[in-house]
Amino acid sequence: MMTDVLVAHSTEVEKANFYKKTYLHVALSILAFIGVETILLKTVPVEIIAMMFQGRLTWLLIIGVFWLASILASKWSLSQSKTTQYLGLGFYILLEAVIFMPLLYIAANMAGGANVIFQAATLTIAMFAGISGVAFASKRDFSFLRNIIVIGGFISIGLIVGGMAFGFNLGLWFSVGMVILASATILYQTSKLKDSYGTNQYVGAALQLFASIMLLFWYILNILMSRRS
Repeated sequence: MMTDVLVAHSTEVEKANFYKKTYLHVALSILAFIGVETILLKTVPVEIIAMMFQGRLTWLLIIGVFWLASILASKWSLSQSKTTQYLGLGFYILLEAVIFMPLLYIAANMAGGANVIFQAATLTIAMFAGISGVAFASKRDFSFLRNIIVIGGFISIGLIVGGMAFGFNLGLWFSVGMVILASATILYQTSKLKDSYGTNQYVGAALQLFASIMLLFWYILNILMSRRS
């Protein structure tokens, strides 16, 4: 049986080990995403990728399946079984790679596409590092962000589904708003790591942070692409 002591109630050494393992798994998740995405973009036929961003109903179905599967992956990643935890994280990485295929395909094939993707990735990592630094350095309680994040999340999902169903463009300011929402989520999640997870749940903690990083990357890339179009 695995001991499952809440991080906030653990020793300083156990806390340090938890944070070290969590951020190591975040870094490995990003590397795994890059590897899986590269393979998918090289092997999946262009026609299938095109179907994902041309068909509204198809894309809505993909988003729906992704949402349900991500809930399952998150549940697995918080299991007491290490095998199940890694299965959940690996499954989520694969889901993210599939969802990102059309966006990265478009970005890679536009003028200066590789440079835009690199800029978006650099900005994402820099923002994540900065926000994480603020969360750890300040002793403030960021619990007040929870309700803002939940309400903002439901509003954004409604706008995204409406945009796909009725064919209207959400525009640049929506992407800016989503960058702010993703940043607030990272700040909240980082500040609550010690209160939300046991010392053996670093895989689940890594999945939550990885998900927020990918959301941030998605909309930063969208903003940079809109400036090039």
